[in-house]
Amino acid sequence: MVRQLIIDEFLGMAQSLPVIDVRSPGEFAHAHIPGAVNIPLFDNDERAQVGTRYKQAGKDAAVLLGLDLVGSKLARFVKESKKLNPKTGEVLVHCWRGGMRSGSFAWLLDTAGLTASTLVGGYKTYRNTVLAALAEPRQLIILGGKTGSGKTDILKELARQGEQVIDLEGLAHHKGSSYGAIGQPPQPSSEQFENLIYREWRTLDPARRIWLEDESRNVGTCFIPLPLWLQMRSAPVAFVDVPKEVRIQRLVQEYAGIDHNLLVEATERIRKRLGNQITQQALDALARHDYAHVADLTLAYYDKAYLHGLSQRDQTLVHPQVVTTDCPADTAQRLIVWANELHNVPAQ
Repeated sequence: MVRQLIIDEFLGMAQSLPVIDVRSPGEFAHAHIPGAVNIPLFDNDERAQVGTRYKQAGKDAAVLLGLDLVGSKLARFVKESKKLNPKTGEVLVHCWRGGMRSGSFAWLLDTAGLTASTLVGGYKTYRNTVLAALAEPRQLIILGGKTGSGKTDILKELARQGEQVIDLEGLAHHKGSSYGAIGQPPQPSSEQFENLIYREWRTLDPARRIWLEDESRNVGTCFIPLPLWLQMRSAPVAFVDVPKEVRIQRLVQEYAGIDHNLLVEATERIRKRLGNQITQQALDALARHDYAHVADLTLAYYDKAYLHGLSQRDQTLVHPQVVTTDCPADTAQRLIVWANELHNVPAQ
């Protein structure tokens, strides 16, 4: 008999066992449990056929059609599943609601000599768990700073020095500005973005602080879950105030040598915000490969926009941290000392 697991058991076992998502390729591509492998019981067209048959003729007719569609695939399902864990043959299986698709697939694997367990409530239960968890109050500290301040590198240094960190821009594959997608992989859906945040969220100690970068509600096309974003907006902010010349140098290092056309397109996207005159000056500078001038011109807009957002916060929660050099490790160390004082943590 196929074993059924509640969500905590399922995710715990998923740390060491392969997870098979038997939903259609379209469902999987939209969002899935990170690390899961898609072995779809039905392809996108077949799923639509079964759904239509169910609505028009009822469950029994839909089941018969489903059997006709999967009959020739059964051996392949078993072979692909065995490859995922050839040593013990134990796997985890889920579908959308934890019903017929995952149950049938797991029964097939058990019959073929594998050991398959299913998720009670399926992916729907997983999603409910994700949203509930990301609404839980945590001790957050927001790392703020104008564009080019090196916040991502500072976060990495905080993590190296033992702090709990979630890199939202890294998970979203976007750096937040019009130029933020350049050099990045395609962005996940907002739903998958939430799943990726939760994968890290659930591994962190709830009793310890978590550092996140200051973000708008959206990071490119990905949206931060509203309860988490509201919690971020009410958390203390360590605002690293880095000189403009340091930020310009960092941006030049980051974007020089990238596809020229992508930089032109990104600049054109903010024409209304920059104004026609500044935009043309930036495009002319790009044509000369004068990336420092481009950064100087665009930072005037981005700095103004960031400081406006910062001004909307409770100013008693904003703590400026003047940084004069570009050394993320030193900045991270300073921030840890400051955070310990903020939270009355004794010095080590």
